[in-house]
Amino acid sequence: MHLLRRNRAWLLAHRDKEITTADTSEYQELIERRREGEPIQYIKGEAEFYGLPFRVTPDVLIPRPETEHLVAEAVALAFVFPKPRVLDVGTGSGAIAIAIAHEAPSCAVTATDVSDSALEIARFNAERTGFAKQIRFLRGDLLTPVAGEQFEIIASNPPYIPIGDRDTLSIEVRDHEPHSALFAGDDGFEIYRRLIPGAFDLLVPNGWLVLEIGFGQQSAIEVLLQSAGYSQIHFIPDYQGIPRVAAAQRS
Repeated sequence: MHLLRRNRAWLLAHRDKEITTADTSEYQELIERRREGEPIQYIKGEAEFYGLPFRVTPDVLIPRPETEHLVAEAVALAFVFPKPRVLDVGTGSGAIAIAIAHEAPSCAVTATDVSDSALEIARFNAERTGFAKQIRFLRGDLLTPVAGEQFEIIASNPPYIPIGDRDTLSIEVRDHEPHSALFAGDDGFEIYRRLIPGAFDLLVPNGWLVLEIGFGQQSAIEVLLQSAGYSQIHFIPDYQGIPRVAAAQRS
C-alpha cells in the first residue's frame, strides 16, 4: 500500500496485477530495512496519533498509544479554564501539542524543543493538520524559551529511561529512535528533577503539570512532586494497567 500509494481496497481488488521491476526492487529494499529492525513508521515516514497523521523521522520519537492518555488528561484539565495556555515541553514530532490543539480549540498552545530538526518536523505536522496558527514553536532546553511566562497546563513526555537499560530495549527503539528523547541519566529521573520544580514556577495558581512516566517510577515521581509543592497528585494507568501519566496541581 505504501509503495504503490494505493489503499487496501485497491490492493485486494487488483491482487493479480503485476508490479514493475523497479517497484519490486524498492519493495525488497523496504523489506530489508524492516528485517534489520528499522521501525515501519520510519520506513513509511508516517505514524498515526490521536487519529491524526504525523510525519516522523529518526530525528523524533515515534508517538505511542500510551501517550494518548497524557493528551486526554491534559485536555480534561484544560477545560476547567476559559482560555487555557498550554505548554508542551520537548515536543518532538509535535504530536502532543497538535493533539491538544485538535481536542481543545480554545487552548493557546506553545511547544518547545532543543532540536532544530525536531521543530522542523513539528511545524510541518502542524501545517499539515491545520493547527499551525494555534501553536507557537520555540527552540530551547526544557522551559528556557518560556522563562517568565505563565501557563494553565504544562504537559511533557520527557526522556525517562535509565541509560543502563539500553540493552533491554527492542532493536527498533535501541538502534533507531533518538537517544536524546529516550534516556535520562543513570536512574531515568534527570529531566524530571529539573522539569518538575521549574514547571511549578510557570504554572498559574490551580494550574496543572501532566507528565508521562516510566514503568516503576510512580513512587519516586510522587516524592519529587510533593517536594516541589504540588498537591492533588494522581496517576492514570495505561491500557495494561501500568501507571503512565502523573498529574499534579499548583495550589
